[in-house]
Amino acid sequence: MRLCVNIDHFATLREARGGLEPDPVTAAQICELHGAEGIVCHLREDRRHINDRDLRLLRETVKTKLDLEMAATDEIIQIAIDTLPDLVTLVPEKRKELTTESGLDVLKEGEKLAHAVRTLHANDIEVSFFVDPIDQHIEAAAEAGADLIEIHTGEFANARSEEEMLEHLERIKSAAAYAHTLGLGVNAGHGINYTNVKYITPIREIEEISIGHSLVARAMFVGLPAAVEEMNRLMRGF
Repeated sequence: MRLCVNIDHFATLREARGGLEPDPVTAAQICELHGAEGIVCHLREDRRHINDRDLRLLRETVKTKLDLEMAATDEIIQIAIDTLPDLVTLVPEKRKELTTESGLDVLKEGEKLAHAVRTLHANDIEVSFFVDPIDQHIEAAAEAGADLIEIHTGEFANARSEEEMLEHLERIKSAAAYAHTLGLGVNAGHGINYTNVKYITPIREIEEISIGHSLVARAMFVGLPAAVEEMNRLMRGF
């Protein structure tokens, strides 16, 4: 299982003062040097953290894999085509949300998403759908032409009891197994941290996990290199 680091929160901190620091591009380089096997960034329509310049520089400097999270809008699709990330992850986007709150409603937006997939595939860009662990949405993702899904692990991460957490974990396991039978690659992300990652790593169908907030928070106390290395050790069970 591979660790991909979401660097949005470095940009969020930069934008809090409207200055130049911390630089998310530099953060991406440090993450790669210390074991990250991919870099994730979300270019939102309102540019609240990652901006167009960040994305261009990330494309020029990321040596592992660049995963661009984005809404399926004409403007951002064109930017993806111009930038050519290794992977696009289509996500729902609300203007006032603090972070992505749920998976795509693939059943409702299937044709729009399928059109986005066709456009991105025509430019040799792989596409992942960020979905809740629900079979119908996974089926719809496959029908729309997605190459992968990223399972939304937020409800698992936010569970208020062990019983609730284990219930959501079983849903994630089932969803990953089902997606695999449909020929989809499987990633996971949202709310995974240094405590709960041990429950996700044994799920063999999940190829990589995306971690942002908890890793950046950890880096504030131990430094970014140590935070990345520690997460890698936890993912490998030692």
